[in-house]
Amino acid sequence: MRVLHVIESLDPRTGGPPAVAARLGAAQAALGARVGIAALSEPGAAERVRASFASIPGLDSISLHELPRPSGPIERLRLTRLAAALTDLARGVQVMHVHGVWDVTVRASYAASVATRVPMVVVPHGMLDPWSMRATPAKRVKKSMAMALTFRRILNHACFFHTLNADEQTGMAPLGLRPPCEVIPNGVFLDEFANLPGPEEFRATHAALGTEPFVLFLSRLHHKKGLDILADAFSLVLRTHPGARLVVAGPDGGALGPLTSQVRRLGMADRVHLVGPLYGRDKLAALVGCAAFCLPSRQEGFSMAITEAMACARPVVVSDACHFPEVASAGAGHVVSLDPAAVAHSLCAVLGDPGGAREMGLRGRELVESKFTWPVIARRCMEAYARHGVSGA
Repeated sequence: MRVLHVIESLDPRTGGPPAVAARLGAAQAALGARVGIAALSEPGAAERVRASFASIPGLDSISLHELPRPSGPIERLRLTRLAAALTDLARGVQVMHVHGVWDVTVRASYAASVATRVPMVVVPHGMLDPWSMRATPAKRVKKSMAMALTFRRILNHACFFHTLNADEQTGMAPLGLRPPCEVIPNGVFLDEFANLPGPEEFRATHAALGTEPFVLFLSRLHHKKGLDILADAFSLVLRTHPGARLVVAGPDGGALGPLTSQVRRLGMADRVHLVGPLYGRDKLAALVGCAAFCLPSRQEGFSMAITEAMACARPVVVSDACHFPEVASAGAGHVVSLDPAAVAHSLCAVLGDPGGAREMGLRGRELVESKFTWPVIARRCMEAYARHGVSGA
């Protein structure tokens, strides 16, 4: 079986999809598939990519292909060089697994798929979720026009959609797209969580935290991630747990400035620590060291960070818009509404009961081990290829 994953960027600053594409590809290769990953050239991102991918088992068995980045408005419209490069790669594979929706790589993958008759699978990564489609009036108009003019034809060409949860499939239904959906979640390689840092390692490099418990937010600093909700919630937490701290980790996606202003306005700048993006062992150290992981996101496809926090046996507090009901059903944490008071109540419950928090963390680890590992997910993906007529699957 020969699989080509296509994604606009492998830079971890763009969010979770690069980690998903690389790990799913590595897991498929471990099952015997010949796997390649094609992404646009990304000047200045090499060290971040290396740090983010260094621990992936079997990554060296994947072929990495650098695609020409379109330059100028005419090339971005026509995508001549990019489509030609992807067409050449497509001739050597049996399926193209395309990550994203609105990217130039999706348009070029469609051209390559039509030219070679190689089937194309599309992973929307939550980009067709109702919230994402209408996040702002400008985006609603822009995406509606793009769908009508170009992307409906492209998306209808897919042999199936690889959706990450049942809610995503339901949310896409009003768009009236023809391809069926296969619900296949994200996961982890347990090998990456076998030799975790000690609980004090993160504090050793962030002395300002002292010995006090901290809540961890780890994701892109973007409006949709709910940092404004978390800041308001944490100001309420401090009324009951004045010694608590909040660590905010991740690359800036436009929310850093507003968050900094909000934290100052709430008078808790000394309790909130902005540590920037964390990769590799540094990320694991933060996860292991936190008292609770919190992601009150307004929209998620399937959060890698939530899964990684549970793999580190940490209790999690997440919004219902994260579409991860298993957190509550497994007793691994709290699923709450997008309301600061609700988030604060659950964080206080976790911080106020260390023994219960440890039990939540252990149940989260058990949940990940039983349902969310890449070898299982890769096998489900290969089975989905076969169900939809991909030759050689």
